[in-house]
Amino acid sequence: MTKKFLRRTWSRYSKLGKGRKKKQVWRKPKGRDNKMREKRKGYPAVVSIGYKKDTKSQGKIKERQPIIVKNLKELENAQKNQIAIIGKIGKKKKIEIAKIAKEKKIQIYNLNVEKFLKKNIKPKKEEKKK
Repeated sequence: MTKKFLRRTWSRYSKLGKGRKKKQVWRKPKGRDNKMREKRKGYPAVVSIGYKKDTKSQGKIKERQPIIVKNLKELENAQKNQIAIIGKIGKKKKIEIAKIAKEKKIQIYNLNVEKFLKKNIKPKKEEKKK
């Protein structure tokens, strides 16, 4: 597990990421009297040499090689040691990919297949009886 480095005062302001994960980005502390820049005890860690991942796990997700899937053909080419990431596609194609991934037990990293299919596939309504 890698360390999550956060900006110095991210917890004070919403614009820096308090309750907004995408805004929680690293910025190097630069102030003259900045305790974090001086790497003092009791302050958050600063990005530096020694925090790098080991080379075996670099570029992998859950110890599997990621593969970007944009259509059914690419999903069928996925092997057991790979984990699928759905690319920028529409809902119609995403539903098809989710169905096949569920059948073939292929793991999709950025989609909860069960929840997605339950939400988007509506059962066919029974025909009205006369």
